[in-house]
Amino acid sequence: MGLSMLRLISVALLAVVAACAVGPNFHRPAPPKAADYGTAPSQGTTASAPGTAGEPQQFVRDLDIPGEWWTLFHSPALTAMVEQALKANPNMDAAKAALRQSHELYKAQRATLFPNVQGGFDAQRAKNATGTLANPTDLPQANPYFNLFTAQLNLNYMPDVFGGQRRSLEATRAGVEATRYELIATYVTLSSNVVATAVQEASLRGQIAATERLLALQQQLTDTVQRQQHIGTASNADLLVQQAAQAQTAATLPPLQKQLGQSRDALTALIGRLPSEEPAETFRLEDLTLPTALPVSIPSKLVEQRPDVRQAEENLHAASAQVGVAIADMLPQFTIGADVGSVALSMGQLFGPYTGFWSLGASLSQTLFDAGAYLHRKRAADAALDQAGAQYRATVILAFQNVADTLRALQADADALKATAEASRAAKASYDLARRQYLNGSLSLVALLNSEQTYQQAEIALVQAQANRYADTAGLFQALGGGWWNLPGATFK
Repeated sequence: MGLSMLRLISVALLAVVAACAVGPNFHRPAPPKAADYGTAPSQGTTASAPGTAGEPQQFVRDLDIPGEWWTLFHSPALTAMVEQALKANPNMDAAKAALRQSHELYKAQRATLFPNVQGGFDAQRAKNATGTLANPTDLPQANPYFNLFTAQLNLNYMPDVFGGQRRSLEATRAGVEATRYELIATYVTLSSNVVATAVQEASLRGQIAATERLLALQQQLTDTVQRQQHIGTASNADLLVQQAAQAQTAATLPPLQKQLGQSRDALTALIGRLPSEEPAETFRLEDLTLPTALPVSIPSKLVEQRPDVRQAEENLHAASAQVGVAIADMLPQFTIGADVGSVALSMGQLFGPYTGFWSLGASLSQTLFDAGAYLHRKRAADAALDQAGAQYRATVILAFQNVADTLRALQADADALKATAEASRAAKASYDLARRQYLNGSLSLVALLNSEQTYQQAEIALVQAQANRYADTAGLFQALGGGWWNLPGATFK
């Protein structure tokens, strides 16, 4: 019996291995044939400007991206902050746990390709109804009580003749890969958010510092107008106008300080801490170095580098495999079953002569009428495949759009900083001249206040233009995939 059963199982396994899985075989989509990112700059050098973040940046085609690209800003505090976030942020922990879960579920499903063998042992104490039933034990009828012990192995196996189980396993494996790319996307997004939040903090500190410098100048002017009022060379109206201008400038500080506090809270949360555990590190634009060599990956590589595109590709793979599952469900289903064991009236007699039993069988079933349920499931799987294909194309388009937008922003940022730096220089010189002219009586207070307002706006705009270059530089590294492929292979497993 045992040899026959093993032969049958071996034949079934060989048939499964040799059989082809029904449904479409997945092929990775071909990369886009685009040679560039439209009219967005992919080569050349940006404009330069004096002062912070004014260095010219060069677009280098197909330059590789380091896995820890944020170190290019040469800020130890920023590097430490990103490392803390990657270690302690709960979203990273959740993504890693999700990947472990998907791995285990895949391994559990892989077991469906093999026979299921269960062992059992049963012990019973029974009393025979001697007045109505024959004695089942062939013992003297005077003793109606007996024991019955049964030990057996049960084997159940469903040969994957048409590949439905393999297609299902293929879909699960694609799901594992999709979860892995989701972890990579979390890594890239988290590191980029830390850099962006640090740059925002630095920008707000710069805007606050510029506002405080202007307030100090306005306070000096207010003191001057007060002295002039005392000696009769300035009216009370002039003093009130100057005090109102100073108060308006002071009113712009609380919103900036609120935003700074919220940025600090956001940064604290990114590194996995509560607001009461705010980090000691602070950021200023002067402490950051602007990367001057900017990578521009060729379009055919972008689909390899972007984790969201790779995740969409795996979703497409899973949807393709589910079509095969739906087709296999419409075909005949095979089952092989076997039992072997021993039954005896005492433990000592188990596995003795004449106590063994066995059975071996196979079955085939085919649904003859289901009111079209399987057909509609197949059509639903086809629709899901079409949906996944459209979502993949949309993700690719978005990836290219992100890169093109960032390249345009970087070029515009450089031009804007150059113009803003010149405007700030001119506004400062104009304000200094207007202040001197007002003090010697050759300029009205209204003209001086207009000069003050222009100078304040120019100073704030200069800080914002400097911050934009840092922020959009970080945005380019994120848009190109964040360099995760240059990290150790075990990072995302």
